[in-house]
Amino acid sequence: MSDLERAKCLLEGHTFAVVRGSSEFVSCERGVKPLLRLLPEDWKGAAAADRVVGKAAAFLYVLLGVSTVYAEVLSAPAEAVLLGHGIAVSCRTHTDAIINRAGTGPCPMESAVRDLTDPQEALAAIRTRLVELSAR
Repeated sequence: MSDLERAKCLLEGHTFAVVRGSSEFVSCERGVKPLLRLLPEDWKGAAAADRVVGKAAAFLYVLLGVSTVYAEVLSAPAEAVLLGHGIAVSCRTHTDAIINRAGTGPCPMESAVRDLTDPQEALAAIRTRLVELSAR
């Protein structure tokens, strides 16, 4: 079984899974939190499976060094980031944008990175937005 197939199997019952050989990590946390927990680890060449991948998550996958990402829901901006960094991507559902959990507007993480192109700048913007959200 390939790393991607294993990651997709591990996704069942979780929100996120990453696999490289015998190493694996799974999480039930929502949003970008499980990806942030893995940084600054190097997951070069790993395969990831995720419930929702927007542009913010895509930048974090770039920083982790994964080689392939499967998303149950993938936004067009996320796909552009992943493909632009040589990461293979597949999905079950493709969408124009990721909305917030209340369904009332854009995802706050997506808004934070909307105009960014550099993964390190995106990481800083994501961390800043998380601080802002936790202060509410």
